[in-house]
Amino acid sequence: MEFKKAVEYTVDDIMNLPEGKRAELIDGVWYDMATPLREHQEIVSVVSTELSNYIRKKGGNCRVYPAPFAVFLNKDNRNYIEPDVTVVCDPDKLDKYGCNGAPDLVVEVVSPSTKDRDYAIKLFKYRDAGVKEYWIINPERRTINTYSFSDEAEERVEKADQISFDEELTSSLYPGFSMVLSELL
Repeated sequence: MEFKKAVEYTVDDIMNLPEGKRAELIDGVWYDMATPLREHQEIVSVVSTELSNYIRKKGGNCRVYPAPFAVFLNKDNRNYIEPDVTVVCDPDKLDKYGCNGAPDLVVEVVSPSTKDRDYAIKLFKYRDAGVKEYWIINPERRTINTYSFSDEAEERVEKADQISFDEELTSSLYPGFSMVLSELL
């Protein structure tokens, strides 16, 4: 009996998508992206604005990018992700296409079709790639999971926390940054 090899996609396949069609690629596996709901986009807008305002006020050199924004996570041909909000502090990672390598902060707003990817596949992918902080915002549960990753003894150590939309969201990367999502929606 002969087994067929599963198709492995590359970034070239993503770049050849028709205008308006979006997908992500994780380890060569293709994930179609549905059009986000209105609440999803409101959350993306609020988080992007709050982070941008904080960074600008502090005179930081980080840049905030709401989706769609290309992240070539592992600098390879098998991983292309469009986080809902991406913060990049190293200008050498940026080119005309997006970010090459791990962003500093990644925010994903959970949709019914992305739940498994956001809480499992992307959590470990971001951690292993070198993302420093990852937020998962769940509009249905009205919760925010935050993960801070650091390099200790050559292993990615994580600190995780879960808060509600009514609690203060802070960042381990940006001292003094805080927001209460329920007050801004």
